[in-house]
Amino acid sequence: MSLDSATRERIQSLLQNHRVVLFMKGTRQQPMCGFSAAATNTLNELLPDYHTVNVLEDPEIREGIKVYGDWPTIPQLYVGGELVGGADIIRQMYASGELHQLFGAAAPDRTPPEITITDKAAEAIRQGTANAQGLALHLEIGPDHSAGFQLAPGSDHDIVVTSNGIEVHFDPGSAARAKGIVIDWVSTVQGEGLSLKFPGAQEIGTLTVQQLKERLATGDITLVDVRPAHGRAAAAPLAQARILEEEGYEALATLPKDAPIAFICHHGVSSRGVAERFAAHGFTKVFNVEGGMDAWAREIDPTVPRY
Repeated sequence: MSLDSATRERIQSLLQNHRVVLFMKGTRQQPMCGFSAAATNTLNELLPDYHTVNVLEDPEIREGIKVYGDWPTIPQLYVGGELVGGADIIRQMYASGELHQLFGAAAPDRTPPEITITDKAAEAIRQGTANAQGLALHLEIGPDHSAGFQLAPGSDHDIVVTSNGIEVHFDPGSAARAKGIVIDWVSTVQGEGLSLKFPGAQEIGTLTVQQLKERLATGDITLVDVRPAHGRAAAAPLAQARILEEEGYEALATLPKDAPIAFICHHGVSSRGVAERFAAHGFTKVFNVEGGMDAWAREIDPTVPRY
């Protein structure tokens, strides 16, 4: 595929006007794919400002940048007009300290964090990784305290910690945020799974949809709908709800730390994860709505579509 001169000139102009450019899906504040989110999370660690180009809004740039740098995937990071690579390379360079050098940042702190893995969590991890020969358990904790486990090959640059016989691999940023965490295995009405508790984080409260209705009537709680756009299209948010995807974490993080906040999703699963992030950031009155919008439709308002 050839690159037309107009698109080439547009790309060259972007690279000339900005030292650091990330071609991505979505924006820095609202990435629209996991790889773009991973790239921005990493760059946010090191740079107060950089330029992003949302290729979803520009089909010519979306296809043209792949030809320009002979790189087939998005996101793509350019520094000083030169292609650095995609999400995996960005992560690898961050873990090794090469990205810090490239941006003139201080070398990363590689101190292994002290973590606790409970007996229940350790047993669940052993069972879940029994057939994962050659793979290591990685825990990535983002700047907003979102956390995710994955099985992947280990690297010489990983920061490795062992607790209760379980080996966990971290990148430098995740290791710094993991200090003092407790990894547990919990059972809720939504199911079972691993849970992270950060030092000083408040316990997450729960609200039934009936309790939520009563508190919304008195106006003493902020409701945040964490569902993606397709979920909100299937069943419109409650009139009082603020929309996480539209406002972003940064805007909601300006609420007073003692403000009562309830989080709602489809069935009450993803909203609990968001609630835990806010608790980890010091919010003291955080609630998850049990059963989510589905329970609201069943118990409060039958005109709300179930999906």
